Order: sequence, then C-alpha cells, then structure tokens
Amino acid sequence: MEHKQLGSFVNNQRQLYRRREKGEKTSLTEGRIPSDSAPPRRRRRRATKRRRRSVPQKHAAEYTRGDTHAELLTKRRALKKDLAALHPTKRDKVLAHLHGGERRDLAKARLKNLKEDDRHADHSNLTEYQKQSLHKRRKKPNNALQRQMHRRETKRLRNAMEAADVGEILHSHAAELVEAETDMERTTQLTQRSLKNEHLEENVARNVYDLKLTDYGPYKLRYDRSGRHSLLAGAKGHVSIIDQHTLGLKTEFFLPGDIVRDACFLHDGSMLAVSQRQCVYVYDGASGAEVHRMDGHRRVGGMAFLPYHWLLATVGDNGVLQYQDTSTGSLVSQHRTKMGPCGAVRQNPFNSVVHLGHTNGTVTLWSPSSSEYLVKMLCHKGSPITSLAIDRSGRYMATGGGDSKVKIFDLRTYKELHSYNTYGGAPTCVDISQTGILGVGHGCHTTFWRPEALRTKMKQPYMKHQLSGNGPLESLRFRPFEDVCGIGHAGGISSIVIPGSGEPNLDSMEHFTNPYADAKQRREGEVRSLLEKLTPEMISLDPDAVGGIEESNLIQRQQRLRDVAEEADARKVADKEARKHKKEKKKMRGRGKIAKKLRRKQQNIVDEGMLKLKELREEERAERERQTLNHNGDDEGEEEAPAALKRFF
Repeated sequence: MEHKQLGSFVNNQRQLYRRREKGEKTSLTEGRIPSDSAPPRRRRRRATKRRRRSVPQKHAAEYTRGDTHAELLTKRRALKKDLAALHPTKRDKVLAHLHGGERRDLAKARLKNLKEDDRHADHSNLTEYQKQSLHKRRKKPNNALQRQMHRRETKRLRNAMEAADVGEILHSHAAELVEAETDMERTTQLTQRSLKNEHLEENVARNVYDLKLTDYGPYKLRYDRSGRHSLLAGAKGHVSIIDQHTLGLKTEFFLPGDIVRDACFLHDGSMLAVSQRQCVYVYDGASGAEVHRMDGHRRVGGMAFLPYHWLLATVGDNGVLQYQDTSTGSLVSQHRTKMGPCGAVRQNPFNSVVHLGHTNGTVTLWSPSSSEYLVKMLCHKGSPITSLAIDRSGRYMATGGGDSKVKIFDLRTYKELHSYNTYGGAPTCVDISQTGILGVGHGCHTTFWRPEALRTKMKQPYMKHQLSGNGPLESLRFRPFEDVCGIGHAGGISSIVIPGSGEPNLDSMEHFTNPYADAKQRREGEVRSLLEKLTPEMISLDPDAVGGIEESNLIQRQQRLRDVAEEADARKVADKEARKHKKEKKKMRGRGKIAKKLRRKQQNIVDEGMLKLKELREEERAERERQTLNHNGDDEGEEEAPAALKRFF
C-alpha cells in the first residue's frame, strides 16, 4: 500500500471514530480496507478461503479406493442386480461364499435377539444425563458407521462373486454317468468287456483286469486316500501293496502260519496296520518291515483310520472298541459295546463318528469322548449286520443284513428311507463312491445304483457285474478320484470301471489326497497334518457345534431358568407326596444280612444232604415226643395228690 492511500485510510478512520462518538449511525463496511488495496498476504488468505468454500468438502469415509459413498452405493446396487440375474445354482454358490457356513435363519435369529436385548436393556444404573445421551445417540444415525458398513458389504459381495467365478474355472470337469440312447436300452446291459474294447480310452481301459490269487484267498482290498496305492490282504497270510499308476508291485510279504483278519492304510501309503490272529501289527509300506505291535488290540475283526485325528479304531470278537493314537502310540480310549463280536466298522467322513454293525441287527455310533454309544439304531430286525457304508456328505447310511436286504437310512433323522432286495445271497460288502454311487456285493454278483438311489427308491440299477465261482465276495471299494471299483473275493482281486463314480476335481491342498505328490510334498504334508491334528474330544455328531456360544437373548435365558426352577420345585413336591402315601415296609432286625439271605436261598435246594438232614430232624422230633409221653406218665401221681402235699413233689 502506498503512503498516500495509507494516509487517506487513517483520516477516514478518525472521521468514523468522531461520528460514532457524536452518536451518528455508521455502516459495518465503512472503514475497511478495499480488497484491491489490501496487503498481499491478506489477499492470499482471502483467496484461499474462497476456494475452500467453493470446493465441496468430502468425508474421509466417503472414499473407497477412489470411490465416493454415492459411487459405492451405485456399484452395490449393480452387484445386487447381477446377483439376482444369475442362475439359481450359481447364486447359491455366491451366497455360500458370502455368508460362509452360517445359516441365514440362525443369523437372523441372533440379530433379532440382539435387538430385543437393546430394547429391554436395564438402564437403572445410568444417570439422567447418560440416559439422555443414549436416547440422542439412538435417534441420530451414525453416518460414518453406515458408510463403513456399506463399504465392507460391497467388498464382501464383490469378493463372493469373484470366488464363485474362480470356482467354476477350477472345477471345469463334472462326473458324467452312462445314459441310454433309447427307452429299449438299459445301462445294465453294458459289460466290462464291451467297455474295455469299444468305449474306454487306453489309459482308462488298463484299469479293467483280474488278478488270480487262489492260494491265499479270500482277499480284502483297500485304497489309500489318494487312490495311488491299493492294499491286498489274503486271509492266509499274504499282504501286498500295488501302485495303481504303474500296476507294479511296491511291497509284498508273507506271514506263514498266521492269518489276516483285516488290514488298512494309516495316514498314507507308507504305513499299514494288519490285524492278525491275536493282535494288530504296524508295517512299513516301503520295505514291509514290522514297526510296532499293539498287544492290547486282541482278535480284531474290523479297523478304520481317522485321518484328521490320527486315530486307529479297532473292534473285534470281544466287542471292545479301542482308539489308538498312531502319532504318539498311546491308547486314547476303550469302550465295551456289550453286544458281542463285531466285524462291520465304518467312519463317517463328515464328523469322524465310528459306526459299528452288530450281530443283533443294530448299528451304534461311537465317539472317543463318550463311554456309551451316541445313537443306537435297529436296522435289521432279527438279522446280523454284514456290512455298512456312509456317503461323503454324512447324510445317508447304507446297511446290508442277513435278511438279503440293503436299507438306506437318513442320518439326520435316523429313520429308514427305503430298501433294496438282493439275490444270490446276503449283501456281504457295501460301499458308496465319492459321487454317491452305491455298490453292493451279494453272492458272486455286484450291483451299482445311481446317486439318486440314496434319496429315492429306484426301479432299475445303474450297472451290474458278475464273478462266477468266486462268491461270496469279501470286499468292495471304490478308488478315490478314479472311475474304478476294486472287488476282493476267494479267487483274488478284480478291478472294474464304473463311469462317474470318481470325483474328477482334485484338491491338492488336502493332506495325503494328491496322487502325484513327490517325496518332499509327502514329507511336508505329513508335518502339516500333524500340526493341524484335531483332538479326540472334538468328535461329535454335530461338528459345527464345537465351541458354541449361548444365545444372547436375555428374555429367553431368564424364561428357561424359570422353567427349570419350576420343574425342580414340582418334582420336589411330587416326591414329598409320594413319601407320604408310601406304605412303610415292616422290617425285622437282622433279616437283611447276607448270611441269612444265602441260608434262605439254600433252603430251596434239595440234595442228598438236605434229605439226610430232614431224616435226622424227623428222628429227633420222634425222640422228643417219646420222652414227653414218658414224662407225662410219671406225673400222673403228682396230679392226683392233694394240694397240701404237692409241695413235696
């Protein structure tokens, strides 16, 4: 500002001051420095303030990776429209990724309970100021929190849709079954010979073969979790492991003078457990050398290995179920079933509960943490359970009985759905593939049913195969991740192809399920599996209920406690009334002693000693009567004597 302008400004201020002293009215704008004549620093400040007022202010929470809150809501509406336009199957997959394993009805019920708790909250301990603040906070919406929730929900929805798309890309294959072209054709007419020669590729057709092993049969067949190795166990002491990729012999050893009751792989193909005549032995899968002997497992007829808990479950002729930890070598638990010998043993892949089939027609469900069975089901009345199997989802159980029937049960309600009759003999082996195909071995025949046969009863089976002269069949198992079924019988081993029985998509992150894993991957998988091993106490009928938390509904909780208290009071009053009207039992002293009870029981037994005792007692009684008669004859004079002389007698 120049000196002249500054002097005029000072004069104006003086005049303004004098006018205000005289009482004259002045405007608010008088005496201010004009904007063009203001100092440069002050002019810059005013320009900055004008720019700030012209640019709309945005909250920090309105930005999401460059998107404002309005843009975010627009994207969320677009994602919901895309979700509504999807196919129902894909929409279910997106919702499964979005909500995880949580059920929507439970989530809504939990949210409803939380709202009820807020509505009936106890404010007696709050001051008036705190109550007013809480009331204002409820009436005034929290915009920052709402924006943050909208941002997270939009991100979760976008990630769920991307995960569903990735899942479709990874699971590019689906299990396909054989379909008949016309109504006159039946898939049961398709034989293994025609499949091998006309329909199958060379790498699949090589899985159709027969191994004739008549010297050590009958044979039992098992596969490891990856389907890479198969275990052959002959009843007369022959054990061998075959590599299914090369069909080469990996390990073979003989047990002369001993028998093999059952055999199974442990965590992978490198270890196997063999139940022999007296106890169970553990062998090395590479060399066949004996690693360990479990003396506590006597005369075992059935075994099952729990891979997520590293437990070997065994049951035998004594009816005792035992759980052995194969990682530490210790016995976890031991339960007496009290139902006699048992040979049908299977584990539920869904919750690791062990199912036992007994000779009285019942199936019991067991857990290591319970000394009693969890569930007992009467499946075949009057007939023994010869075999059983549980599907991959843990919903359906198939049982074979001595009444020549295969029954399907729903494990969610423990009720029978339907049954199938077998011909040529009772079903001796039953198995369910990864895709749900039911395989039944009866006599020298094998029958396979479609996956729909577990839910509804079907009239015609899917495929059939006959092994003439080799019945009854000893075992039937589906090979994991392959359309192959292995059958063990008295003449050796038979391998057949059942199209659509194997899971086509391999999860290589699952422990011991990768058939193409090298030595380093197997070693790292074993260490990782041991680190992630579950405790035996976590085995229950509902695996999702582990570490559950009580619902937060205060009203329901108080009502439940009130009902429990009223029930206890009513029971107490009823007991008191029963004691009043109870007829008291007349007791004699000493009547309840053990010796007298045994003496009373002994009186009902008639033997030579008892007869002699009776004769002696009769003679003693007769002798007493004789003496009494003689004594009475001597006293006749005493009775006839006068009263005054009786004192001398």
